[in-house]
Amino acid sequence: MPLSEHEQRMLEQMERALYAEDPKFATALEGNGLRTYTRRRVYQAAAGFLVGIALLIAGVAAQQIWVSVVGFLVMLGCAVLAVTGWRKAPKPGEQPAAGSQARSQSRPKRSMMDRIEERWQRRRDEQGH
Repeated sequence: MPLSEHEQRMLEQMERALYAEDPKFATALEGNGLRTYTRRRVYQAAAGFLVGIALLIAGVAAQQIWVSVVGFLVMLGCAVLAVTGWRKAPKPGEQPAAGSQARSQSRPKRSMMDRIEERWQRRRDEQGH
């Protein structure tokens, strides 16, 4: 649902005020939260994968099979986390909310919240806001 002109102006004013008060905090909030989270998760999974390789090699070198098995399981788990995190990450130009809205609108059966939001929007449009 796009913002009205008045809401966009208010949002821009709030953003300018936030930048004026605390520029460091404002720049921290600037990035896409979901994309940053999934990217961090993929990096952590890659680091865990490297730890798993180290455990696997250490287990082989020390002739401790259980250490090698643990290393392999760590590698496997981290690989799954990295792949699922990579698939869920939104592309740089896309908005994650837009995709979920498109999916919910294509469904023939809408949830109660969708119907309430639609009624609310119709009332606002009828009142001329």
